[in-house]
Amino acid sequence: MAKKYKIKTHKGTAKRLRITATGKIMRKKQQMRNNSHLKSKRKSSRALNPEAMIISSKGNVKRVRRLLNI
Repeated sequence: MAKKYKIKTHKGTAKRLRITATGKIMRKKQQMRNNSHLKSKRKSSRALNPEAMIISSKGNVKRVRRLLNI
């Protein structure tokens, strides 16, 4: 009998994305991903709401679900 292996979650993806209660995949905005580097040179208006999240595109959903084993 062949061994059955557990499928591991891709930890890099798990740290970067969040799943909502309805199953949608949320990611950080591009501006907010680069928010911790050289902050002192930026206007304060550019650094507002560092945890802003948006829904990921539908094209990535299948790939992300496979990485997260959902």
